[in-house]
Amino acid sequence: MGYPEDALADDEELLLHRHPHWKMLFVPALVFIVATAIAGFLLGVVQARIDGNSRSILLIAVAVLWAIVVAWRCLVPLIRWKATHFIVTDRRVLIRKGVLTHTGIDIPMGRISNVQFRHGLFDRMLGTGTLIIGSASEDPLEFDEVPQVERVHSLLYHQVFDAMDLDRDRDRGDEFGQDPDDPDGHRGRSVR
Repeated sequence: MGYPEDALADDEELLLHRHPHWKMLFVPALVFIVATAIAGFLLGVVQARIDGNSRSILLIAVAVLWAIVVAWRCLVPLIRWKATHFIVTDRRVLIRKGVLTHTGIDIPMGRISNVQFRHGLFDRMLGTGTLIIGSASEDPLEFDEVPQVERVHSLLYHQVFDAMDLDRDRDRGDEFGQDPDDPDGHRGRSVR
């Protein structure tokens, strides 16, 4: 079993697992292409115009500079994207971020008071947006770059609605002295 299944309780059902939208990787991909083109051009210039020991030093310097730029501006955002998880189960919403330092937020379905989404024209074209989850006791939490944000919004809305119905049914059962796990009211008696 892999992540996120190993983070769930035994009877908890995974409904959705997403990384942020791929548009987060657009700028790093562009940086990679431009950095590689510039490094290739510089390697060609150094190869054609410089002789001797300084050629080797400059070739190594260009390669090292390219590797630093690619690692810093391309590899780090890719790892950050891969290490960010948006998870919805039948009981809660989980957000996990980080490689070296992990941060996480768990929001139980019963604590969610409203679910909203926001996306502009460009986000709609790419199928992404911002999901806003309001909980009963805190300021709303915003999660950017959620792929298929309208679908996620709908899924969360239905899960929250189902959780509210379940809580309402439990309260109604307690009101009449019934065990919520025993809807027929048998309270440990065997039914023949």
